[in-house]
Amino acid sequence: MELNRITIHWILLGVILTSTRLATAENQSPAGEPIASALSLADARRAAFRNNWDLLAAKSDVDLATAQRVVAREFPNPSLALGTTKIGVGNQPNGTTMGNSLWDRSYDTVAAVGQLIEIGGKRTARATSASAGWRGAEARLADARRLLDQAVTQAYAATALAERNQQVLADSAASLRREATIAAVRERTGDISLADKSQIEIAAERLELDARSAEASAHNACVALEVLLGMKQPRGQLSLAESLEQLSDRPEAAILDATNANAFAVAANRPDVLAAEAARSKLEADLRLQKAMRVPDPTFFGQYEHQPPDQPNTVGFGVSFPLPLWNHNRGAISAAQAMAEQAAVQAQKVGAQAVADILTAQTSFSAARTRWQQYRDELAPKSRQIRETVVFAYENGGASLLDLLLAQRNDNEVRLAAAQAAADSANAAAALQAALAMTPSPLFAKP
Repeated sequence: MELNRITIHWILLGVILTSTRLATAENQSPAGEPIASALSLADARRAAFRNNWDLLAAKSDVDLATAQRVVAREFPNPSLALGTTKIGVGNQPNGTTMGNSLWDRSYDTVAAVGQLIEIGGKRTARATSASAGWRGAEARLADARRLLDQAVTQAYAATALAERNQQVLADSAASLRREATIAAVRERTGDISLADKSQIEIAAERLELDARSAEASAHNACVALEVLLGMKQPRGQLSLAESLEQLSDRPEAAILDATNANAFAVAANRPDVLAAEAARSKLEADLRLQKAMRVPDPTFFGQYEHQPPDQPNTVGFGVSFPLPLWNHNRGAISAAQAMAEQAAVQAQKVGAQAVADILTAQTSFSAARTRWQQYRDELAPKSRQIRETVVFAYENGGASLLDLLLAQRNDNEVRLAAAQAAADSANAAAALQAALAMTPSPLFAKP
């Protein structure tokens, strides 16, 4: 019996350790780094910058652009040509006065080496295009980080908001359940009717149903946050370390000062604007390359020829190039010119949109922060005080059932609106931070 108990204990210990390892593996990033179950917003940002799938893909684009820069700088390889002609067939003799060995026969053997030389600025245009493409990839990576930072903050705030809504509704339902218990006692003594007691119970049940719906919304919001963090198997089991009030009450001083920032000066250095400018520069370099393609590139070559017996060893030099008689590369030039013009228009559009984003974000942040402060400092405390006063009066027979339900409903609406205002304030701060490109320094070093 003792042996069986020991065996069972070891089996249970193995199950516990296995479950722990599986739970840890589920919360690991693609790189195998664990993600804590209780996250602050700063920890969530760091995890997303390290593990997010889209950001890792954007980093791969930078690696690809780096490879293109290497390709653009490479010099074309020389060409080698070997050939032997004038080989006799049948009774035709190939022997010479020098002999009949393979080297002394009258075969005409030629070895030539050719080297293509690009002229007309082709290499410069190609290198300029590759460098602009690399700058664009870097800017797109920075822009992806900018947008990811905003998305993580919004997902974090959405999860906190859903959890707060569930908490508000559950607290209200519990409060009405207590009132229903008191109402049952008063109904037995004849102070209130059965209908009044039933109305309180119905109101409590409705709030409980709403609380369960809010709980499902909180779970879905948590799953969306886990996807942004790059978790392999999102399950909606993260626990947030910061409340909705903490998210709304701690905007950085730099963000508060940024409400007066010069939108035009800031927009010029935003990553999406820099990416659009890099795309314009790249296509302009591509246009110059297509125009340079009209100039034929010469190929210089040198050859060694062996043909016994009269001139057994000779050398020669030459040059070849295509004659631009029929094809002047007009189609490629027209296409490149159209793309360059399109990129110029797109760069102007992105610049104007960046300015509009900044101005809109500044206004929205100021309005959202003022609204949240008013709910926090004025409306929510007054609503809570009114509800507590009516509840006390109802329990002592000084208020009607209608007064109780109305006070409870109004307080719920104010508390839910206050939570929404807090989330709006946090989201507006994130939007302003993204509009101003106030993201942390890149984690990926430039090549």
